[in-house]
Amino acid sequence: MSERRFVAEGPQAVREALTVRGCVVDVLATYDASDRHRDLTEAARAAGADWHLVDEAALTILTDTVTPQGLVAVCNFVDTDLDDLLSTRPGPPGLVAMCASVRDPGNAGTVIRCADAVGAQAVILAGTSVDPYNGKAVRASVGSLFHLPIAFRVTVPESVDAVRRTGLGVLAADAAGSLTLDDALDSGLLSRPTAWMFGNEAWGMAAEDSALADHVVRVPIYGRAESLNLATAAAVCLYASARAQRRRSSSADPRSQSDRRRLS
Repeated sequence: MSERRFVAEGPQAVREALTVRGCVVDVLATYDASDRHRDLTEAARAAGADWHLVDEAALTILTDTVTPQGLVAVCNFVDTDLDDLLSTRPGPPGLVAMCASVRDPGNAGTVIRCADAVGAQAVILAGTSVDPYNGKAVRASVGSLFHLPIAFRVTVPESVDAVRRTGLGVLAADAAGSLTLDDALDSGLLSRPTAWMFGNEAWGMAAEDSALADHVVRVPIYGRAESLNLATAAAVCLYASARAQRRRSSSADPRSQSDRRRLS
């Protein structure tokens, strides 16, 4: 970590890392994995990364999984300064996922994956959130770590101030919220540029963090389940916003309105 490098394990993570210029320094592969993933040897060569053949025992030292996949990439850090993260795009972001002291690496990696899947523009790991380069977090992101800008080692207030400066509203997801996700959707709130804030797995959103949000929103439970886990709730909230924003964008496009008239 002192050299600002981390390990990405598995063919999918290595494949995605190789698409980021200057990210991969070395790829280490067992003989069997190298034979099975010949396309990656070519990709590594094109990316200027060195490919090393190693035995399974040597590779095990670099991984923390019970059954290593035989392929790892040594990568340079890919995180971005918070202000740069929110200003490098052609326009302001429309959807951002913010983790406020999310400590479980599997949850953090899954939030990154969900944010990528819905087309969010950035992820912020704020407060005491886990390091995105934790091995479990990298694996849980399934390559999405390399797809969108990520900032970490920032406070929650700093993050909220930064997203507000770009014109985003801030919604905190919490089971104690006074507003339901359905209400937020029906009122048009979710169609606006939004930063969703997700709290800690064990004790939820800290009161001082939820107080920074414009609204505290809860996912309604229609069945008998007590609650949703953090990663599931994040997926539901992010997809709801993405759908609302896409529908608003579509309705504002004269071409899409013309298409709907032809279909009616």
